[in-house]
Amino acid sequence: MRSAISVLMRVAVLVLAGSVAVSTVEAADREKLLSEPGVYGTFAAFHLDADWAKEGQAMRITQLLTLKGVVEQHREKVAIDVYLLRGLSDRADVLFRIHAAELRETQQFLLDLQASQFGRHLTDSTIFSGLTKKANYVPGMPDNLKTELKLPSDPGSKPYVIVIPIRKDADWWSLPQAQRAAMMQEHTEASLPYSKTVKRKLYHATGLDDLDFITYFETSQLEDFQSLILALEKVKEFRHNRRFGHPTLLGTVRSLDEVIEVLAQ
Repeated sequence: MRSAISVLMRVAVLVLAGSVAVSTVEAADREKLLSEPGVYGTFAAFHLDADWAKEGQAMRITQLLTLKGVVEQHREKVAIDVYLLRGLSDRADVLFRIHAAELRETQQFLLDLQASQFGRHLTDSTIFSGLTKKANYVPGMPDNLKTELKLPSDPGSKPYVIVIPIRKDADWWSLPQAQRAAMMQEHTEASLPYSKTVKRKLYHATGLDDLDFITYFETSQLEDFQSLILALEKVKEFRHNRRFGHPTLLGTVRSLDEVIEVLAQ
């Protein structure tokens, strides 16, 4: 079945290439967008509507290739990652993580995506937007913690992705900076045992969304991720979470071609 889908996809690509000019734009600097502060990160999760399953396989493949075309069209200005949530989450079938220097570039990508033949089947969207910043509390932490925070995670693929939105209560923001820093040091100490197996990235969303933070995790060991969350639930800072999850998005890291192949079945 998978080989048959691959053949159909190659045929569809040739047909598409014959009718649409192939883009040769240079891709955005992905590493820079994913590592530097001051970059907008948007998470957009969607269900596929009931009509999607009624489409013939050849038509689904053709429509999925319009998704590939939209990604190619915008790859010069944004970095786009696609994740498969279907089968692991009832929140959505597919998740896009988009990084851009300007949020309007992300907006245009999502507008073009939803206007495409594939995008017209996307429904029940959940969209979070935040901004990467330099760590607020790290400068005041002990040197040994700073050193451990800089250690890279274990090499190798981390196939699972988890996204958790967070909103703090009003009391958190009224606390003195020194008190919040002390609580974040306790938070850091609790999370360090899992830093090698659970990769984490934080986005600041206050004022951009009905959230304060978006936390993004990658791991190959979900049991370590679960232990990490259980450890964080015990620290004082966690008591100030007015919202933690709701929704929590769980999926797998896939290439765009892999997502297309799964959704075409």
